[in-house]
Amino acid sequence: MTISYNWLSEYLPEKKEPERLSKILTSIGLEVESMEAYESIKGGLKGLIVGEVLECEQHLNADKLKITKVNIGSGETLQIVCGANNVAAGQKVIVATAGTTIHPISGEAMTMKVAKIRGVESHGMICAEDEIGIGNNHAGIIVLPNNIKTGTPAAEYFKPYNDFIFEIGLTPNRMDAMSHYGVARDVCAYLTHHGNKEVRPKTIFANNFKPDNQGLTINVVIENKEACPRYAGITISNIEVKDSPQWLKDKLVAIGQRPINNIVDITNFILHETGQPLHAFDADEIKGNTIIVKNVAEGTSFISLDEKERKLSSKDLMICNAEEAMCIAGVFGGIKSGVKETTKNIFLESAFFNPVNIRKTALRLGLRTEAATRFEKGVDISNTVNVLKRAALMIKEIAGGEISSDVIDVYPNPKAKTEVALKHHYLKKLSGKNYHADAVKKILTALNFEIVKDGLDELRVAVPFSKPDITLPADIVEEIVRIDGLDNIEIPSSITISPSVETLAAKESLKEKISERLAGIGFNEIMTNSITNSKYFNQDELKGAVKMLNNLSADLDILRPSMLETGLEAIAFNINRKNSNLLFFEFGKTYQTKASGKYHEEEHLSMYISGANHEGTWNDKSKVHDIFSAKGMAVSLLNACGINNIHFTEEKNATSNISLEIQCSNTVIGKLQEISTKQLQQFDIKQPVYFIDLHFEELLKLVSGQKIVYKEIPKFPAVQRDLAVIVSKDILYKKIESSIESLRLSKLQAMRLFDVFESEKIGLDKKSLAVNFTFLDEEKTLTDKEIDTAMGKIISQLEKDLNAEIRK
Repeated sequence: MTISYNWLSEYLPEKKEPERLSKILTSIGLEVESMEAYESIKGGLKGLIVGEVLECEQHLNADKLKITKVNIGSGETLQIVCGANNVAAGQKVIVATAGTTIHPISGEAMTMKVAKIRGVESHGMICAEDEIGIGNNHAGIIVLPNNIKTGTPAAEYFKPYNDFIFEIGLTPNRMDAMSHYGVARDVCAYLTHHGNKEVRPKTIFANNFKPDNQGLTINVVIENKEACPRYAGITISNIEVKDSPQWLKDKLVAIGQRPINNIVDITNFILHETGQPLHAFDADEIKGNTIIVKNVAEGTSFISLDEKERKLSSKDLMICNAEEAMCIAGVFGGIKSGVKETTKNIFLESAFFNPVNIRKTALRLGLRTEAATRFEKGVDISNTVNVLKRAALMIKEIAGGEISSDVIDVYPNPKAKTEVALKHHYLKKLSGKNYHADAVKKILTALNFEIVKDGLDELRVAVPFSKPDITLPADIVEEIVRIDGLDNIEIPSSITISPSVETLAAKESLKEKISERLAGIGFNEIMTNSITNSKYFNQDELKGAVKMLNNLSADLDILRPSMLETGLEAIAFNINRKNSNLLFFEFGKTYQTKASGKYHEEEHLSMYISGANHEGTWNDKSKVHDIFSAKGMAVSLLNACGINNIHFTEEKNATSNISLEIQCSNTVIGKLQEISTKQLQQFDIKQPVYFIDLHFEELLKLVSGQKIVYKEIPKFPAVQRDLAVIVSKDILYKKIESSIESLRLSKLQAMRLFDVFESEKIGLDKKSLAVNFTFLDEEKTLTDKEIDTAMGKIISQLEKDLNAEIRK
C-alpha cells in the first residue's frame, strides 16, 4: 500500500515529521517497509535562481557562443558563456551558479564549476528546460516573464512537488487502512490514546450538498440484491473533460498513478482518499435512462475498456442499461460507456458489492484492478453516499457543470452493525497486559467503535462498517493492543513453560545430514513455491490436482502435483541470467486429491542437475553432466545414508528421454529422469536436465531400519583382477552384475565397470566391457589358485548366461 506523507498530513489536526509518522504507523500495525523522498522534478531545483541578463555580446573565438553579464540579485554580476541562440539582454532566465548541481532529463547529474570556454571564464550556466529536468525542450534557454524578481529561487517560481512516500506492508485483513483517510483515522486513534486530548481526523464530507436541478434523472434497478446490497448514483451535466489541475496530478503521480483526465483522476483520488471505488459513466450512453444491476447469460461477449473481448459467466455481476451491459460490476468498465473527451454528461456510481462475487469474477477474468482489490475485501457500506457527494462536488468544482439529480440510493435491506462482546479477563489473558477499562473504551471510541453495553466484566461494542474483518473478541483485542503499542506489552518477571518433546529428531537429523552431504559436493538448496501453474500439466495429471479456490494469481492456481516443474522454473531463471552450471536440491511436498475432503501430501527430496560439473580451465577441461553422473550422485547420497542395496530399473515415461526407478530391497524409493526436450521447451531451457526424485518418507524408513555395524580393518591385503568380456550391444552392465552376483562368491568384495570399447574389429553388434574385481579373505592371504578358481567360475557363468567371449 502506497501512502503519501503530504496527502496523509492533510487529514491530521497537527503535522508530524515524516520519521515520527513512520514510527507511529509501524507501531500500530501498518509496518512502513520503506520511506522514500519524492520529487516531481529531480533535485527539486535546489540552488537554481532567477537571473537578469544585463549584457549579451558575441564571443570573439566562437561564432555560436555569447558572453553575458547576469545579475542574480545578490549584488554581484556573473560572467556566463552561453551557447543558446535565443539569449539576449534584458531577459529573465534560470541560472545555475558554480557549486549548483543540476539534474538533466537524461544523463547524469552535473555540478557547475568555474570554467574557461574558448579562453573566457564562465561562472555558471543559463539553463534550458531539459538541463534542469522540467521539460524536454532544448531549442533554447528558458525565458521567464519580466515581472519576476531577480534572485527568486527557481523552486519558488516552478513550485516542484516534493513529498515522502511510505510503502506499507498491509496485511490482507486491513481493508480499513487501504486509503489515506483510513490511515489518518488510525494515527489519530494512536495520538488520542497516547496524548491528553481527543484527536480526530479532519472531516472531508461536506454538509452543504444539494443538487442544482433535476434535468437528468437515471433510474436504478437492482435485480441481484445479494451480490449488490447497496447502489447509489448521481448525474452531473455540462461538464468539461480536460486535464486535471496540477495539484491533483501531483498527488496521483506521487503514489504511482497515471493522470488521465479530470473526471477519471477525481475518481482515482477518491479511491485512494477514502477506499471507496467509484465509476463514471457517460450518461448519454445509458440507453433507456436506466441502470440495471444484474447477471447476464453464460458466454455473453463484453468488450472492456482495454479493448479486449471477454466471455462472461452467468455468475458475473454486470451494470447494464436497458439494452446491454456497460460495466463489470466492481471490476472494470466497458469501452462504450466510459468517459471520453467528448463526454458532457456523466452518471457517477458509488456502490457496495458482495466481496465473494467480486473476488471470483476478478480471478476468473484475470482483472486485478484497484477497485476489485478493495471491493473483494469489503468497503464501508455506510459511506457509500457520503463519498458520492464528495466526488460530485469535486467534479463540479474542477470540471464545471451542474448536479442534475438527487442522490439515487437503492439500499433495500440496510445492514446492521456487527456486535462483539469482550470480557476483561479475556483481554488480559490474550494481550498479557492489564488494561484500565477507561483506556479500552478510549481506544475503541477513537476507532469509531460504538459502546453498546458497559458491564462490570464485559464490554459490548458495535463494529464500524469500515472494519468488516472484525467479528470475534480476539479481533477487538488486536485493535486495542496495536493502538496501545506492541512494545508496551509488559514482560512478566517469570515465565512458566512445559518442556517440549522432540518427535522429529530422526527426520530433521536425516535432512541435515543430506543437506551437508549435497552442499559438500557442490549442490545449492532451493525453496520453490508449492503453488504452481496448471498449464504445466496435461488433463490426466490435473485430474488429481488440488485446485486453489481463492488463488491470488492466474498463474498460481494449483498445489503442485510434482516437484519437477517448480524446479525447472528455478533452472530457467538461472540460465536466463547466464548461470548455466546448476546443481540444486530441495525438500518439498506434492499434493493430490481423490475427492472433496480427501487429500494426500507426500514429502520429497529432489535433485536437479544441469550443465557442466565445473568451469573448465586450461589444464582441467569441464565435463557436461549426463545420466551416469546423475546416477552416481544418487548412489553416493544413498550410500552416505547407509543404504547400499540399490538397483535401477528402466521404466517408460512420456515426459522423459530416460526414466529409471530407484529401488532398495524391492521398495521403490524414487526415480531418476532425463527430462524430455518437449518439456524443457515449455520452460525455454536448451540444455539437458536430470531429475532425481526420492520419496523422503520411504528414505527415512530405510535409514531408521539400518543397523550401524563396526568391524576391524582387514589385516590381509585385497587382490584385484581385471576381465574384459565381449557381449552383444544390447546387454546392459547390470545383467553382468546380476549374473556374477548369482554365484554368491564369498571372497568377491566388489566389482566395477571401468571401460567400454566398441570397434569393427570385435563386431558391429558387439561391445567390450572391462570389469575390475576385488577379492578379500579376512582370515588369510588369498592364493593365486583361489583367485583363479573364482575367476574361472565368473568366466563360465558369463559364457553360459550371456554368451560372452573373453578378450585375451
